[in-house]
Amino acid sequence: MSAPHLWLRAETKPMEHRAAIAPSTAKSLLDAGFKITVERSSARIFDDKEYEELGCPLVPSLSWKTDAPADAYIVGLKELPENDDSPLHHTHIFFAHCFKNQGGWKEILHRFDQGNGTILDLEFLNDANGRRVAAFGYMAGFTGSAVAIDVWCHQRLNPGTPYPALKPYPNEDALIAHTKSRLDAAAKGGKLPTVMVMGALGRCGSGACDFARKTGIPEENIVKWDINETKKGGPFQEIIDADIFVNCIYLTQKIPPFVTRELLDGQRNLQVICDVSCDTTNPNNPIPVYSINTTFDKPTVPVETSNPQPLDVISIDHLPTLLPRESSDMFSRDLLPTLLELKDRQNARVWTDAEKLFKEKLAASRQ
Repeated sequence: MSAPHLWLRAETKPMEHRAAIAPSTAKSLLDAGFKITVERSSARIFDDKEYEELGCPLVPSLSWKTDAPADAYIVGLKELPENDDSPLHHTHIFFAHCFKNQGGWKEILHRFDQGNGTILDLEFLNDANGRRVAAFGYMAGFTGSAVAIDVWCHQRLNPGTPYPALKPYPNEDALIAHTKSRLDAAAKGGKLPTVMVMGALGRCGSGACDFARKTGIPEENIVKWDINETKKGGPFQEIIDADIFVNCIYLTQKIPPFVTRELLDGQRNLQVICDVSCDTTNPNNPIPVYSINTTFDKPTVPVETSNPQPLDVISIDHLPTLLPRESSDMFSRDLLPTLLELKDRQNARVWTDAEKLFKEKLAASRQ
């Protein structure tokens, strides 16, 4: 059996700096006999030479379309290039964002159907207990909490002005130091914000709570909710009693909304929502008060209510790229054992389950 060939494609999503395979993980794969081709990228947090020095051939960006061998796995993180409806022939490993009926789900699956390609979706690679083998969840919550707190500070320090574009931080310490400084200025020795985290017991929620703690927000100001607290069904007054709401749940079915416009029209403390889960186009989105994903260039979208107090939503679907090196290292390290199983993919449950799910979704898209 020939060694698996992984083709690390360049990300095309604006402001995406992470990589599905970090150099340290690439070395482990090469040592295990894998072949790895890396597309050049000026946006990736890791320099091309970091891969080249390991022995990975470098090729032009997006050359996978024409040059990748038929048996190569095309590995990435975010969406494939937009404005392209050409058939897809390869097996792609990435976050396809089309298995939960998100906007455009049938179109992307149609491209794979036309080309006889396959999606092995990173979001649905699960261990025997149903837990994802690798996820950006912790870092998504961590960075989502950071942006939410910073937006709250901005509202106080620069009222009435748009929140500026975000840029990645070199490391976690720099991000924490920035936020502490902003909180000192915004709170001016007064009360620090109350941060409510929904899904606090999961990886994502744990990250959100941890960041708040590391900036000096006291434990009593961090409201931690999970499935037990939501059993009564929303909408929830407790959310609008907080200053900041960070949503970290993993949505699997329709649930009552957490907040509604009617609730937001009334008296509230809530001024910032960070929807880390970003089920924006999901018909079951439990935060149905906004309709677009925000970006690093335009991180917030205002929610118009009859209450004059401002309310900004952050709905960036790749928040961990705020700390791209640490996020990539953590994710690819967790993914490594599963990638190694590609050597015997037909007998590796995590991969056979992923392919089965793809075929089920493909069949549904044809209906």
